[in-house]
Amino acid sequence: MQLPDSQNNRIQNIVGKYRPDLGPYETTYRKLHSTPELSGQEEKTSADVAHHLQRFGYEVHTHIGGYGIAAVLKNGSGPTVLLRADMDALPLAEKTDLPYASRKTVKNKDGVEVPVMHACGHDTHVTGLLGAAELLSSAKPHWKGTLVLIFQPAEEELSGAQAMLDDGLYDKIPKPSIVLAQHVMRMKTGTVSIRAGRLLTATDAFDVRIFGRGGHGSAPQTCIDPIVIGAAIVTRLQSIVSREVTPGELAIVTCGSIQAGHAPNIIPDQLDLKLSVRSYDAKIHERVVAAVKRIVEAECAAAGVPDDLKPIITRTFTAPATVNDEEAVETLRGTFESYFGENLVETEPTAASEDFSLLATGAGARYVMWTFGGVDAQVWDDAVEKDTVNELPSNHSPFFAPVVEPTLATAIDAMAVGALTFLTDPK
Repeated sequence: MQLPDSQNNRIQNIVGKYRPDLGPYETTYRKLHSTPELSGQEEKTSADVAHHLQRFGYEVHTHIGGYGIAAVLKNGSGPTVLLRADMDALPLAEKTDLPYASRKTVKNKDGVEVPVMHACGHDTHVTGLLGAAELLSSAKPHWKGTLVLIFQPAEEELSGAQAMLDDGLYDKIPKPSIVLAQHVMRMKTGTVSIRAGRLLTATDAFDVRIFGRGGHGSAPQTCIDPIVIGAAIVTRLQSIVSREVTPGELAIVTCGSIQAGHAPNIIPDQLDLKLSVRSYDAKIHERVVAAVKRIVEAECAAAGVPDDLKPIITRTFTAPATVNDEEAVETLRGTFESYFGENLVETEPTAASEDFSLLATGAGARYVMWTFGGVDAQVWDDAVEKDTVNELPSNHSPFFAPVVEPTLATAIDAMAVGALTFLTDPK
């Protein structure tokens, strides 16, 4: 159901009247970008978020599922709308040369010193939701209902949403009827895209340890070489999508890490693989995961690994597919078309994955995630003309750096428009 034009005009007027001064939010963004925090370490970001929200009258709950924040603004009877942003950064060395680039290193959960960078735009998400929080607080005379803001930790490890649920999130705050989120992507700055149905894939990741029998490199006949086994596994895994998945259905199997040995003349006794699986369809996903386990075990058996040294396959994280509610998208598309005009663009689903949907399914609520752009307009237009869009830095690139404006203005406005679409008009 789309809102009438009068409602769309009302929302546009509210956002235009109450949008906060963007200067302080640009400063906040640059600060967040230069001081990123890894998954599970979002202490300073969380504290700054809580302080900001308290200034605008929100009831703030801290340390939920780690450093998660839940903020509530009650404004009479009406629906409960939840807006979510993620806070964590990636273990990646930034190469943007921006004056506010991250040069930070920290110890990860294994005690290893690693660089840290906001290479997925979560600093943009946090800033956008903080700005929308001020806007919606100032505009309280123009809406009724309950607004819930979630600042989620550990999204990059796909564990933060579930951790917040397991820590009693909905015992602390009202359950929402609609859950909304957004993600900055490799799109032209100022643009927004929303689509019904499939948006992001389900994913599972696995740590696999292969055992062999080590020995001297000059006597391979006395060994069971786990490197040869690992190479066979990586090669054979690539046949799953081409030979076991229906053509036209999306599935991806990736080996992102293979580690074994330390010397050229020593055959090691074990090898570690890190694998990930992605798909949209639940049955296909189950079949691909089963095929991964079958191939790992079969290649070990084929190499003569004894039964007492069978491979260890450990699922390290999992997340469901993100499938946007069609009716909610139809409603939002109407307000977004009215507000963003020609800057509302069409995009395709992506094979990336998120845990955001758990916040909705955990409350029995509908959900929608949309995307918005961060690529400089001239850079984007030139890339389109030269057909080099795929060469532009994307999420998780050390060169990923959304331009500050109009990216932040779009992020703030989109969150506010999304919330006002579902909050009650007091008339």
